[in-house]
Amino acid sequence: MHLTQIVIDDFLPEPMDVRRHALSLTYPPRPEGANYPGRNADQALAFPEIEKLIGSVVHETLVPVPSPRSSHGIPRLASDGDESNSRVHIDNFHWSGILYLTLDEHCQGGTHFFRHKKTGWDMAPVWPGMAEKAGYADAETAMTEILSKDIYDPQAWTETEMVSMKFNRLALFRGYLWHDAGRAFGTTPDTSRLIIPLFFANPNPTR
Repeated sequence: MHLTQIVIDDFLPEPMDVRRHALSLTYPPRPEGANYPGRNADQALAFPEIEKLIGSVVHETLVPVPSPRSSHGIPRLASDGDESNSRVHIDNFHWSGILYLTLDEHCQGGTHFFRHKKTGWDMAPVWPGMAEKAGYADAETAMTEILSKDIYDPQAWTETEMVSMKFNRLALFRGYLWHDAGRAFGTTPDTSRLIIPLFFANPNPTR
């Protein structure tokens, strides 16, 4: 069995404490060239040994991917009008997690997953021979073409699934799946989209 997605509800034992801590942080303007919607906090929150917990769920040995390689554990606020520089994308990590900390009464949308119409792929061409079978010279060529053209064209994609946002829900998925963050919303930090992204690598991947 090859796991690609898992949803865990009631993930944190004290989610309101984590939410309050996240909202107490400073959120500087988004750096030029950043692709994510909204603003990252100026520091990460600590989740001791979370890689062991997630590893036990997915049955793999995992290590967290800290800043500056990723925004692991760094709260992110996205309010109405915040736009991302890209839409559909992948994460270059073994597992990605989105921990939703928006209160249920303000939740909108969630994490959306897509299929690329031209290739029929719901993921990047990570398996041997996958890109060649679709007519590309290799995986790098396929990714260059898709990332330079189709991620900006909504007509190039079919949405296949949405994991709905819910307070204290963790959406865990393979980083190679085509996905996007959905819309930003809210007019104040209390009502805006508040998440904590989590990223993990497998130091000895076998699949």
